[in-house]
Amino acid sequence: MDLLKKRILEDGTVLPGNVLKVDNFLNHQVDAKLMDQIGAEFARLFKDEGVTKVVTVESSGIAPALTTAIHMGVPLIFARKHKSLTLTDNLYTASVYSYTKQVSNDISIDKRFLKPNDRILIIDDFLANGQAVQGLLEIAKLANVKVEGVGIVIEKSFQKGHTMIEKSGVRLESLARIASLDNQKVTFVD
Repeated sequence: MDLLKKRILEDGTVLPGNVLKVDNFLNHQVDAKLMDQIGAEFARLFKDEGVTKVVTVESSGIAPALTTAIHMGVPLIFARKHKSLTLTDNLYTASVYSYTKQVSNDISIDKRFLKPNDRILIIDDFLANGQAVQGLLEIAKLANVKVEGVGIVIEKSFQKGHTMIEKSGVRLESLARIASLDNQKVTFVD
């Protein structure tokens, strides 16, 4: 997606440790028009898969997942990272490690929202080591739902997440694939 790549080059910042900071348009301040185009693109890519629900992990995945769900005309479910008074039992749960936050979280989805006849599309903002997607794949398995695909806004192709999803046999579509972040420069996969 050329517009997304342009924004990464213009507004992204490469930080030490292969971290790409895009908080000015993707995961802190959100460019709503760009997010709408991202959702439309994921909806186009997965239009023939019979998706009944879009699933993501809070919080950075919510914006692209929401616009995707709107374009597909299906509900959005986001796995919660923190339990609340209203989310305590009858849950599908998996453990997820966040590289950028250096913490593990249990993510949970209420069992009422995933049924065996559901066909889900997982959407997330970044794919690096694949932990968030792995957690959602575990929840999908527990819920006995079919995963029709994984849509990623920005993929760091030089990290292991891509290979992990490939090995799971699930279709992966990434809108911007980064080959490297060497010398403070973003290089995309052709």
